[in-house]
Amino acid sequence: MTTPKRGVAVVTGASRGIGAATATLAAKAGYAVVVNYSVDASGADDVVRQILGDGGIAVAVQADVSAAIDVGRLFDAAAALGTVTAVVNNAGITGNLIGPLVDVPPQTLQRVLDVNVAGVLFMCQEAQRRMSTNSGGQGGGIVNISSTAVKAGSPGTWVHYAASKGAVDVLTVGFSAEVAGDGIRVNAVSPGSTLTGLHAAAGMPDRVQQLNHLIPLGRGAEPEEVAAAVMWLLSDDASYVTGVVLPVAGGR
Repeated sequence: MTTPKRGVAVVTGASRGIGAATATLAAKAGYAVVVNYSVDASGADDVVRQILGDGGIAVAVQADVSAAIDVGRLFDAAAALGTVTAVVNNAGITGNLIGPLVDVPPQTLQRVLDVNVAGVLFMCQEAQRRMSTNSGGQGGGIVNISSTAVKAGSPGTWVHYAASKGAVDVLTVGFSAEVAGDGIRVNAVSPGSTLTGLHAAAGMPDRVQQLNHLIPLGRGAEPEEVAAAVMWLLSDDASYVTGVVLPVAGGR
């Protein structure tokens, strides 16, 4: 197998949307890519085929990031490709519903927190163990995917989701300071309305278009535009950037 120029990038929730776009750009940037998925094996396989077809290196790995044992297995699979130097914590869910907090079933609340908060915590823990220059790793970058829902709290729609992403923002700031001496930079990208399947899964496929009038640039983001911001934060051009939550929201 060809040695990846930039090491290995682990992208969670990479079977579609922002994760898939990020995995594709990471491969073009010279990373071998671990395309993580939880249930969408077909989507992950499609992303891998595209990367391989373009001459890149990629494998699809099933793992539920809310389970610490799965996260360890995910990094073991990545190690088979080379040294992990980039992690993108993209996996996130809304619970596939839109409405006030009082109507969200307890099991849905728990699952959202398990994936969106505990999952990112588990991934960050394991990333430090594998990437720290103080433990034999090569250092690198971690980018967490947050949301501009944090700013307004998403009343009447996704308060639970916004709260989970608020936790991601706090984690990004605190963890970045903890691991700066380990050669690891930690940042977050905070997308606004983005043309992915997230809204359709919650029963509102046209929600992004309905919000266009609130966005100064007049439209939702394409997944590739968010992925480009992720890749900048992972790049050498951002070598002095850590602890930042970068909005990619068209000015909103």
